[in-house]
Amino acid sequence: MAYGMDYKSAFRDAVGQVRDEGRYRVFADLKRIRGEFPRARWRRPDGTERDVVVWCSNDYLGMGQHPKVLDAMKDALDETGAGAGGTRNISGTTRYHVELERSLADLHGKDAALLFTSGYVANSATLSTLAKILPGLHIFSDANNHASMIEGVRFGGCEKRIWRHNDLAHLEELLQAAPKDAPKLIAFESVYSMDGDIAPIAEICDLAKKYDALTYLDEVHAVGMYGARGGGVAERDGVADRVDIIEGTLGKAFGVMGGYIAADADIVDAVRSWAPGFIFTTSLSPVLAAGVIASIGILKGDEGRELRVRHQERAETLKRMFKDAGLPTIESVSHIVPVLVGDPVHTKLVSDLLLEDHGLYVQPINYPTVPRGTERLRFTPSPLHDDPMMGDLVRAMDALWSKCNVARQPAAA
Repeated sequence: MAYGMDYKSAFRDAVGQVRDEGRYRVFADLKRIRGEFPRARWRRPDGTERDVVVWCSNDYLGMGQHPKVLDAMKDALDETGAGAGGTRNISGTTRYHVELERSLADLHGKDAALLFTSGYVANSATLSTLAKILPGLHIFSDANNHASMIEGVRFGGCEKRIWRHNDLAHLEELLQAAPKDAPKLIAFESVYSMDGDIAPIAEICDLAKKYDALTYLDEVHAVGMYGARGGGVAERDGVADRVDIIEGTLGKAFGVMGGYIAADADIVDAVRSWAPGFIFTTSLSPVLAAGVIASIGILKGDEGRELRVRHQERAETLKRMFKDAGLPTIESVSHIVPVLVGDPVHTKLVSDLLLEDHGLYVQPINYPTVPRGTERLRFTPSPLHDDPMMGDLVRAMDALWSKCNVARQPAAA
């Protein structure tokens, strides 16, 4: 079909701009192999393959390969078939969905939980819906919040105030300036996944109480990995009962797919009744729900506690090895291990050479995920990354840092 406007050129120019800035994304064609995580098989563009070690997976604990998770999913597939069959309201609520929501509510010590198709949808749908339910709402959003939270705030169309990242004084300054009788909500994350720092949850809750605000905590990079039962940083710090709404994902530490919120029963019921992102979308497959139920059960128990200890040890070991090699790691108090490059072209070059020459896969992180000039490689060691794997990685990084002429000075925290 012919058009008067040259639409094709507009799309090509948009992609060309990304290419010119050195931040064009190329997806690695990986085949995950059951029982071999973090190893996978990479297919090159020419169709040839090689085995690689994956260093940037969000399957943080390898639960996507756990035999009990896989068995639960196979049993559910045989029992129910592939899909849910509809939205939650129209035949898409199975006993697996009900059981999973109960398990998630229990994990966080809340009255109820609500499933979404992803953590992104959970944030976007919930935050935008809260703005509709609470007329005149003022949302105070941390400057480093995830794109899904930013989108939710924007879609809500309410008053928004951006507070400097983890800056309690600035947050209080903004809260003081807001109308005293206006409904307020503070939205923030626990573990920030690009820098690996952690929010001062207790102090934020103190400010919320002082200024009569609700709290909304994104724990997607913490659920399963922190706390006695994997309830996240809020559980670890003993403040989960002070957070009004906890949002999480089922696709990272739990190893499957989906998202959720956990909160007071009235809050959950209101979001369930008002959120288009929940009401008008097909329900999660019961096969996925069954896998998450099994994963949560494991991570709540002794095996989960052992995995969490091993996970933290692995992250600290890799940080130390990078620092000993003079590589510019960004200071992190979590399991995230970022190495600063500071240039999109160099970041992609190092990533490409690691994959092609060394069989080590880590995706470059460029703008707009991180600010320009802070481009980096983000490593997420799992409990299954052993010492020989880490030694191979550090030696390869050390050689490539010299080859690509990237600065070695310590990165700023």
